[in-house]
Amino acid sequence: MSDLLLKTAVAAKVRVSGWTNTTARAVRRRATGDRGQTAVEYLGIIAVVVAIVVLIANTNLGQTIVDKLRAQIAKVAP
Repeated sequence: MSDLLLKTAVAAKVRVSGWTNTTARAVRRRATGDRGQTAVEYLGIIAVVVAIVVLIANTNLGQTIVDKLRAQIAKVAP
């Protein structure tokens, strides 16, 4: 094997293993850094649910939904 080919092969192997180690390290760091939802995300979800419930309770939309459900139930079980 020529010296040039050997040097090129070694250099490529070093670069690939360096890239692999860097990538594996980044994946490990990302996996350990993410631990699920935070309290802020839960509060945001709760705020959206409360807003939807208030909207349905304080408008005609809630009564419309109830009326439509009752009509469909009456069709099935007269």
